[in-house]
Amino acid sequence: MAKTLYEKLFDAHVVYEAENETPLLYIDRHLVHEVTSPQAFDGLRAHGRPVRQPGKTFATMDHNVSTQTKDINACGEMARIQMQELIKNCKEFGVELYDLNHPYQGIVHVMGPEQGVTLPGMTIVCGDSHTA
Repeated sequence: MAKTLYEKLFDAHVVYEAENETPLLYIDRHLVHEVTSPQAFDGLRAHGRPVRQPGKTFATMDHNVSTQTKDINACGEMARIQMQELIKNCKEFGVELYDLNHPYQGIVHVMGPEQGVTLPGMTIVCGDSHTA
C-alpha cells in the first residue's frame, strides 16, 4: 500500500512500538530558545539527567531579542533573566548556543534550515508554537 511522505518519515523514525500506545520516535534535532527552555532544564536538573544528545541540540535567543541592538538588557528585566538563564543552562548541559553575538543567531524555526542544522527527512522538536 502506498504511503504519504509523512507516513514514510514517521515509520523511518519509530524506535519502539507497543500495542495501543503511541510509538516512540527517534528525534534528529532539538531546537531550544530562552522562553520555554528553563522549565525543561529545571526538570533535567531535578532528576539528575543530562541532555541526552547535546550534539543534536541547538539553542538560540529569539523571543526576547531587540531588533535595534545586541544588548541583553534592551528588552526589559524578564527578557534579560530568560536570556541569562539560557546561557547558564547551555553551558551546564553542553548545548551549543547561538547567542546575541553569534552570526547564526535568529528566529529558532528559521535559523535551523538557514544554517543547515535541520535537513529534509529529519524529525525536529522545539518548544515553540511555530515548530512544535
